[in-house]
Amino acid sequence: MLKPLSAALAALLFGFTATAVQAEDIKLRIASGHPAVNTYVNLMQTFFVPEVTKRVNATGKHKIEFIEGYGGSMVKVADTLEAVQSGIIDIGGFCFCFEPSNLPLHAFQVMLPFGTMSPEKSVKLARTVYDKVPYMSKVFEDKFNQRLIGLISDNGYNLGTSFEWNSVADLKGRKLAGAGLNLKWLEFAGAVPVQSSLPEAYTSMQTGVYNGWIMFPSGWSNFKLHEVAKYYTEVGFGAITWHGLTINKSRFARLPKEVQDIIVQVGREYEAKTGTVNEENYPKQIEQLKSVGTVIKAVPEAVRVDWANSLKGWPQERATELDKQGLPATQVLKLALDEAEKLGHKWPLKYSIK
Repeated sequence: MLKPLSAALAALLFGFTATAVQAEDIKLRIASGHPAVNTYVNLMQTFFVPEVTKRVNATGKHKIEFIEGYGGSMVKVADTLEAVQSGIIDIGGFCFCFEPSNLPLHAFQVMLPFGTMSPEKSVKLARTVYDKVPYMSKVFEDKFNQRLIGLISDNGYNLGTSFEWNSVADLKGRKLAGAGLNLKWLEFAGAVPVQSSLPEAYTSMQTGVYNGWIMFPSGWSNFKLHEVAKYYTEVGFGAITWHGLTINKSRFARLPKEVQDIIVQVGREYEAKTGTVNEENYPKQIEQLKSVGTVIKAVPEAVRVDWANSLKGWPQERATELDKQGLPATQVLKLALDEAEKLGHKWPLKYSIK
């Protein structure tokens, strides 16, 4: 009688052990060099993390815990790609603008200034480009040991300054800040471009390192830049999708399939939210800036056309330069121009890419 009992007990114990082996308590480190006042970082904290946690825990098979580090507590803004690549963090949110050598083509919307000011349309446009040009996603896996799980749209870019201006000529010789390729917008306008990042903007403008910033309204409001530069001019450079959320490829491969699927699904939902939330917030942020004494005005269309004309040869120049590096730049820029028009955008100047 003991033998059947022992066999049953062994089977029970084996089943328990197998279940225990299959179940996994997962810890993932997620970080950004930008603070949570940035919309995309706020959504990492308030949507991506809790949504993945809820869905993974609801499977009943696994539990997941995120160790979060924002505002430079784990990574700096320009070091996030490398931190995910090496596994210092598992998931990172960052701007491709800080990777001009590693990801030169991923700033393609910046190469086409005065694009759509709709973050929703911007992120949809970018998703179409990424889906139709495999290189755009595969380069993260092939070269940087990570997987792109979400694109991130910024709000519409304008120009905030400590001085009033009315024409492109008024900007000549002025020291103005930007990040990465959007410095070219300033250079062609005759300004003196200065590379910078949001965490240092307040002090830099306060001390006169530069006198303005190409920035979306949430950045001007959240970082209180209106205190040191009270003019915010709606130029309409465009809402740019040039941030991304990535996960270390090796760590992703070790995750259970159910968890992988949840992360990918929530990553796409997060991507869409960066568009819709920024879209909803833009008019609120403009009103908020007005309420604290910021001088808000929009430039006439003639100024936009004038500025666009100063840049008219630049997209072709960039396409040729990047094509020579073996990148599909001409394909990407042509596709982006056409997709913008399909989404209803009217360019002040239709750039020619051959």
